[in-house]
Amino acid sequence: MINQPKKLIEVALPLAAINEGSKPETENPFLKGHPRAVHNWWARTPLSVSRAVLFAQLIDDPGDGLPPKDARRVREILLDFVAKLATWEASTNRKLIEKAREMIRAQFKNEIPEFWDMFAGRASIPIEAQRLGLKVTSSDLNPVAVTIQRALLEFPPKFKNRPPVHPDSGQSRIKPNQWKGVSGLIEDIRWFGEWVRHRATIKLEKLYPKGLKGERIVAWIWARTVECPNPACRAHMPLVRSFSLSTKKGKRAFISPNIDKAKKEIVWDVEFADGPVPKGTVTRTGATCIFCNSSVDLQYIRDEGKAGRILFTMMAAVAEGNRGPLYLPPMAQYVRTAEKAVPLWTPDTELPPQALGFRVQLYGMTRHCDLFTPRQLTALSTLCDGISDAHEEVMECANGDREYADAVCFYLACALSRLTDYHNNLCTWNPTNENVGHLFQRQAIPIVWDFVEACPIYGKLSYAVAADWVASSLEAVPVDCLPARVIQLDARKMPPQFSKPPVISTDPPYYDNIGYADLSDFFYTWLRRVLKDIDFNTFATLLSPKEPELIASRYRHNGSYEEAERHFREGFALAFGNMYRLSNVDVPMTVYYAFRQQENEEDADDDAQRSSTGWETMLEGLVNAGFQITGTWPVRTTKKARSVARKTNALASAVVLVARQRPVQAPVATRKEFLSALRRELPRAFEALTQASIAPVDLAQAAIGPGMAIFSRFGKVIEAGGSPMSVRTALQMINQELDAHLAAQEAELDRDTSWAVAWFEQHGMNEGEAGIAETLSRAKNTAINRLVKAEIIITRSGRVRLTPRDEMPQDRSPGTSTVLTAWKVVQQLIRTLDQHGESAAAILIKQLGGFGDTARDLAYRLFSICERKGWSSEALAYNSLVQAWPELTRLAQAGPRAGQLEMF
Repeated sequence: MINQPKKLIEVALPLAAINEGSKPETENPFLKGHPRAVHNWWARTPLSVSRAVLFAQLIDDPGDGLPPKDARRVREILLDFVAKLATWEASTNRKLIEKAREMIRAQFKNEIPEFWDMFAGRASIPIEAQRLGLKVTSSDLNPVAVTIQRALLEFPPKFKNRPPVHPDSGQSRIKPNQWKGVSGLIEDIRWFGEWVRHRATIKLEKLYPKGLKGERIVAWIWARTVECPNPACRAHMPLVRSFSLSTKKGKRAFISPNIDKAKKEIVWDVEFADGPVPKGTVTRTGATCIFCNSSVDLQYIRDEGKAGRILFTMMAAVAEGNRGPLYLPPMAQYVRTAEKAVPLWTPDTELPPQALGFRVQLYGMTRHCDLFTPRQLTALSTLCDGISDAHEEVMECANGDREYADAVCFYLACALSRLTDYHNNLCTWNPTNENVGHLFQRQAIPIVWDFVEACPIYGKLSYAVAADWVASSLEAVPVDCLPARVIQLDARKMPPQFSKPPVISTDPPYYDNIGYADLSDFFYTWLRRVLKDIDFNTFATLLSPKEPELIASRYRHNGSYEEAERHFREGFALAFGNMYRLSNVDVPMTVYYAFRQQENEEDADDDAQRSSTGWETMLEGLVNAGFQITGTWPVRTTKKARSVARKTNALASAVVLVARQRPVQAPVATRKEFLSALRRELPRAFEALTQASIAPVDLAQAAIGPGMAIFSRFGKVIEAGGSPMSVRTALQMINQELDAHLAAQEAELDRDTSWAVAWFEQHGMNEGEAGIAETLSRAKNTAINRLVKAEIIITRSGRVRLTPRDEMPQDRSPGTSTVLTAWKVVQQLIRTLDQHGESAAAILIKQLGGFGDTARDLAYRLFSICERKGWSSEALAYNSLVQAWPELTRLAQAGPRAGQLEMF
């Protein structure tokens, strides 16, 4: 057994507050001052979640060893503090952060804990470790991730409180302490970003002509074309997804193709009208020739692409206007100017033949330079040279300080890299917002038919704007801390040296969700062009390392899922072994794991199975390395987490696994002994989770924590035949006990509700035969007329159905019915919450007294049924009620507001 005091994260977390606090980061892609603005990355754990989890990982549970009632009281105080930490606003709340640091210092007797994240990615977790005052080591195999980490973790503390060096900074007039934090560094990034843009403009402006009236053109809209396979046509047919330019009311605009069938030509025009927009010419399965209406198979287009016969035609131009974009028809001059571009340098490296998230190779795009137009390549390579020149300029302005010049150029290179996301031939026009959509809106490089070529020297997507994005990313990073040690490292190999065992929290790759290395090469090729002379070790290879990357990509293993899984499993066995040998025995380790979010329903079954395999592999790797899993907490880390998952244990977008080193002399148990322990201990754990109002959508996943804690505290669990029990079997047994526990709660329900639950499980809200309803009523010791009187069912013409919430009488509360039922209470609470809000629902809970808790428990059971049946809409209703429960009970205890005393 574990002798160390339990940490808060091993007992409780304010999940609802943490998930609510993450919303600004997950739902607002333009959140001002967020560190993610420094560069693109595909795994985005919110800072607020990282901070709350890490703090709860470090602090002892104040209720450990106290009687349950006292434990809950003192624990709630600490949970309230964690909830305050779990907000975006807390990032810059110095008083709150200092209090958190004081509590950590007291916990560690004024010693500074060491911290390590070996899969640090975009550095969300290490940033929060720095903010909480830890001594941070951050590592990753991927050189783009290492670059991001240096920009966010190493340079800001190193160059804090120093003035800018650029020539216009007026250093002689600077007052003491005027440039606090990294404001001076931010100023230099912006100034030298404009310096690079200005020098590039002189060289490039001939390639970016203005309109006839002097309008500044900021984008050109092109379409790919192929020759029509119809022998009687043979025109170059445009491949267009959408002709729409603006869908805004009163400003609708679209591209109008005027077809000359005789000449096999199109004269492109722009129309401003509310009339019908021409239908696109290409779909997922094929295209239609705009000249002869022939259907063209997608394979033909692919073959044309591989033969190098896909061309471009310009359809429209976009200029800056006083009240938004101006749409112009294309001019021959625009096309001729674009064709004059001659790149100074191109990323000639090969795209992977096949990779996770890649589709463009099917259309003949086989090199990184194929993802850009010649004019884009010319502009980007010119900016590369400008950044190299800026390095010398910064050196001179900083009196030869090479380290500072290197840092500024790191940020300028990140700005260039960010710019490439908007300046490639796979960007689309967004007619809703009237702007350019960037390439990496998801973890893929898909083919795009009509695309936008933006202007990098003027407008909202110029290089100076990108430099400003990067500069703003430093506004909320901690600087009153030690600079992090950032290392490029294969997590399977020899780990770095530490003066004391580190606290570990990490967000590793998720099986086969994302091909980080292949995707990041899009950026790596440009970063390397600028930074290889500044940081040769990180950028020594032509492309980022592939073979050691810990993902289960079958494309790297001759198409074999089995070999890919073996690579993933064996790699993590080595990585977890390193973590076990190094980790701090007094502090549990936390590991984030995200379930796969499906985009293709057709592949959902296979993907769900692989997702399950990845999850089991992660758990198994931890257990086999010697860890005991002491918690599994579902958290929201992405914008659109599914409401109901298909064939997974939870619906949260990520699960935080909590693990400690298992004692070497851990006992061995039989299957029977393990099952007995589950039945003895899990009911108390389930009760604690429901008392904490864990959402039903998260209950099954959160319940795995105490279940796996029992399984993994044994050295092994032996099956009847003598073989060790697998993690998969253990998970099945834990889930069975959860189902049994929820089913057992039905014994405590009133007989009419028990009937309603059984009917609901069989029929949902649909009709059923009255005879079946009668038979069920006898089994549940009730009667049909009693159920009608209780307003639970409606009978008509020999058919029976449950009364929909919206059809229940609204002139009284369920507590005034002649038959009070938990079923009616739940339905009325859901309707009241939905139609009248939390205050009204709280009044209803107060009227019900202790009966409200019964309703909450029933909501868990009903959600479980909906999840199993795939009734996502109905599941949301029960999930929403339980999620709102802490606020409803708080409002009920506080009393109703004036004017709300009577609801019914």
